[in-house]
Amino acid sequence: MGPFVPGGSGDFASTPAEKKTAANTIENELEPNTKKAAEHADTDTGTAQKGFEGWETAAGLKKVADTWDQQVKNLMGRLSAEKTALRGASGLFASNDTGIGNQFQSTQSKLNGI
Repeated sequence: MGPFVPGGSGDFASTPAEKKTAANTIENELEPNTKKAAEHADTDTGTAQKGFEGWETAAGLKKVADTWDQQVKNLMGRLSAEKTALRGASGLFASNDTGIGNQFQSTQSKLNGI
């Protein structure tokens, strides 16, 4: 049984396997599909810009495309960070648990030898 948490189950919200699955989903589905959608939007917007060449609409489309590209870049960075965090979380928890356990094992009680 886990630590006492008032009103809680005492368990983590997800297991290491669930974190790994989520990280793999980001890597194998979200990142490639986001990149593909961004490339598709860039292609279509570029085509529209050429069609409106010489008009203010082309300049507006360029600004929208630049903003879109920055937002996609930010999203891809966030996805990458979340993937890394998910993969590192399980190891971090295990490392913390081992470290705390080692501290307890190395501590000598004054009650020893009484």
